[in-house]
Amino acid sequence: MSYLEEEKMATNDTCCTIVPYFKVENGKMDAFKVICQKLVEQTSTEPDCLYYGCSFNGDLVHVREGYKNGEALLAHLENVGAILEEGFQISEIARLEVHGPEEELAKLREPLASLNPEFFTLEYGIRK
Repeated sequence: MSYLEEEKMATNDTCCTIVPYFKVENGKMDAFKVICQKLVEQTSTEPDCLYYGCSFNGDLVHVREGYKNGEALLAHLENVGAILEEGFQISEIARLEVHGPEEELAKLREPLASLNPEFFTLEYGIRK
């Protein structure tokens, strides 16, 4: 595959990932895991969610999630908003990243601004 073909492949990938790390209050992890189960169940109905799961390390929870494009990511946040609010009662965001091609990130910058994420622009890669 030529360099130009590879570059075109990266720019045609519209996938967006949101990468939250939640710091859970001491003694509240079991309650937060119930919230994670609710999030997974609610997200499973979303047709443009590519993957979704929760990983744990001590009092940190990482939600591993990817969406077809920026619109799908925003639709997800709307879909799980009430559950996230429940989670924020016993946790806080320790770190938040959003990854995707610039065309898709442009759709997310304003709606996500209040969460103060770090945006990472996809420039090179493959998608199978």
